[in-house]
Amino acid sequence: MTDAFDQGSWERRWGQVLERDAAGVSRRPPNPRLTAVAAELGAGLALDAGAGHGAETLWLAGRGWRVTAVDFAATALAHARSRAEGLGLAGRVTWVQGDLGVWTPPTAHFDLVTSLHVHVAGSVPDMVARLATGVAPGGTLLLAGHRPVDPATGAPTRAAGQTQVSVDEALSVLDPARWDVLVAEDRPRDTADDGVDAVVQARRRA
Repeated sequence: MTDAFDQGSWERRWGQVLERDAAGVSRRPPNPRLTAVAAELGAGLALDAGAGHGAETLWLAGRGWRVTAVDFAATALAHARSRAEGLGLAGRVTWVQGDLGVWTPPTAHFDLVTSLHVHVAGSVPDMVARLATGVAPGGTLLLAGHRPVDPATGAPTRAAGQTQVSVDEALSVLDPARWDVLVAEDRPRDTADDGVDAVVQARRRA
């Protein structure tokens, strides 16, 4: 049976994962691509689009950012919210259950907008365009997507069957007159034999 990757599917996935090993989920580290980029920025307002279990949201909040965390799955958000409360970070995070296939951030509001490894239910360019509207002048957009097929070998990856951000689709909606693109390439993941990511980092011109 083909996975629809709809809200019910993600709720089931998160429910099963958290029932099996909630403590292990809580120990998952934040994405190293995000931490490397954010470490070079001054803390401000961040949007974590597709926050999942909250590792990136909590890492940002713990370093002074005020974060809006958006995810499809209420189950994942509840887990992340509980962790934030336990860490004394609840006041730094706004939790939003939303479908990134249609959800739009407030315009020019965030110093950092990040969306990492999100399965897109719809058009990738449309989602990127909507998220990009949320970046304030001088702010940073950071996107990463698992490649469903390894570009070097042609073999399917763990993201096979999903629609995730690609470099070409992201760049197609980032107007060069308004954006300075700092990174736009496929990069091997840090873990051996763990696939390839499409990575885009851009700064909105002031």
